[in-house]
Amino acid sequence: MKTIRCLAALALLVTGCAVARAQAPVTFTAEQDHQNMMDQLGIKTLRPGPSGDEKAPNHANYDESKANPYPDLPDPLTLKNGKKVTTPQQWWTERRPQIVEDVEREMYGRLPKNIPGVTWRVVLTDKEFVGRTPVIAKRLVGHVDNSAYPAISVDIEATEVIPVNVKGPVPVLVMFGQSVLPSPAQPTPPELERVNEALRKLLAQQDPSLKEIFDKYPAYNPIASQAVNPFTGRAPGLPAYTADTLPATNELVAAGWGYVALSTTSIQADNGQGITRGIIGLTNHGQPRTPEQWGALRAWAWGAARVLDYLETDPSVNARQVGIEGVSRYGKAALVTMAFEPRFAMGLIGSSGEGGAKLSRRNFGEAVESLTGGEYYWMAGNFMKYGAEDGKFGRKTPGDNPVDAHDLIALAAPRLLFISYGVPEKGDAKWLDQKGSFMATVAAQPVYQLLGAKTLGVPNDYHADKVQMPPVLHGLLDGQLAWRQHDGGHTDLPNVPYFIEWADKWRAAGPLPVQP
Repeated sequence: MKTIRCLAALALLVTGCAVARAQAPVTFTAEQDHQNMMDQLGIKTLRPGPSGDEKAPNHANYDESKANPYPDLPDPLTLKNGKKVTTPQQWWTERRPQIVEDVEREMYGRLPKNIPGVTWRVVLTDKEFVGRTPVIAKRLVGHVDNSAYPAISVDIEATEVIPVNVKGPVPVLVMFGQSVLPSPAQPTPPELERVNEALRKLLAQQDPSLKEIFDKYPAYNPIASQAVNPFTGRAPGLPAYTADTLPATNELVAAGWGYVALSTTSIQADNGQGITRGIIGLTNHGQPRTPEQWGALRAWAWGAARVLDYLETDPSVNARQVGIEGVSRYGKAALVTMAFEPRFAMGLIGSSGEGGAKLSRRNFGEAVESLTGGEYYWMAGNFMKYGAEDGKFGRKTPGDNPVDAHDLIALAAPRLLFISYGVPEKGDAKWLDQKGSFMATVAAQPVYQLLGAKTLGVPNDYHADKVQMPPVLHGLLDGQLAWRQHDGGHTDLPNVPYFIEWADKWRAAGPLPVQP
């Protein structure tokens, strides 16, 4: 009997040790995680990414004569067996699933099957102003069920802002970035004076020497007013917004829209070191990714879809008119969101570059090698193959990838998609390859047309020597697929009024396009 009890105790000890080991997430540096993925893929060396400094020896190419080593793109309307797609049904049942499979496997990664549920709660509700518009602001937290792996917690942070002077459910734009309240309500001056009086007494009791200071400066208040001036849009002591710096949120609420500010880092860290934490780490129980698993862009897109889950329960929101917006890396994530989450009715894709609307096959500015190096964690591990100089599979280039940016854009069809860029002269660098992104948008037109949607109104020939970019400030905004290059920098702010007018036009025309 004693022997049995000893064996049982030993078994419990071993089990406890195993559980303890299971609860400890792997802690890699970004370099170690990057090398781990290279080892899994059998990659010996990667080509270094080009420099954004045009004076550097390895500067990025900006010579158009060398920019198109792979001039012909994979046809989004040709099946893998070579047959042409000629009907919407063929697109939905045959070709689109093929593209989704390739884009998931080779670029952004697959969602795991075991993603736990998210429970939303409103932790704060506040009556505020955005500019001169009264709003209800709610701070939201979406807790991801981590009961299967308590060592990692994920709480999605978002702020919902809805104008109160609009009748009926409102359209909403989910915006990648940080979750912040627009202008937290503050005590009135008499209320603030009461707080300061109590605080002065408390401080003087804790440190009697402070009474001399308070007596010397009788008008001093420990807590200054943080109330936002509705005419300047800023708190005291801060400069007023100008027409060029007015937040996009002011434009939205003034037009009768709501918005959600979504914190991406509360979903998944924006670095390689954090890949075994966040939602990716939680679903992997703290272990490193395999080559087909999702990267940060897909994780942020998943988080946006969970916000939409919440918005579908809010009667103040028109859940069929929810859009997604982002700039730069968040522009990439917004485009990925549109590709994979059909409930989003519209997207504003700002300056997204490589991994977004830019063609990977273009050798101009930012390159595939830029993302297989430092920002590898944005993508699936498999994407690293296309920057490999030497691997067990040999050498691969962007031309070996069965899909490109035009396929990603096509996956949003026939829903509303607005591609936005600025100009290099103001800071939207050539690195982003505005022309390559326009070429990708043109190459996606045939899918929109097949599905009965209006497009840019230009010929479908995307080849660099044939495609003609419209002049800056000349938007192509008549179709469900839209393009406009503003004369500002690395932002989509100058295009927000055009996006709202464009989207409102389609909203007024009837139900927005949806996917079956």
